[in-house]
Amino acid sequence: MKDDIWTRDEIESPCVRICVVHPEARLCTGCLRSIDEIARWSRMTPAERRMVMADLPARAGLLRQRRGGRAARLKRDAGPAN
Repeated sequence: MKDDIWTRDEIESPCVRICVVHPEARLCTGCLRSIDEIARWSRMTPAERRMVMADLPARAGLLRQRRGGRAARLKRDAGPAN
């Protein structure tokens, strides 16, 4: 017997439980949603959720650029080469 009470017709969250906010892009590095989208997700309409979900793949490129890591920091701290 199917329990229709607990069957909901809504879009699942894209959360992957890697909840780290990128300091410059202000997006979660796991699900790519903004802090506002994460906070409002449970109150969004299905249409709003679909719009966010459709936009997520385009956001991935915003987080792929690396700032150089340790090597760039060491180079920056050493100052200009003479």
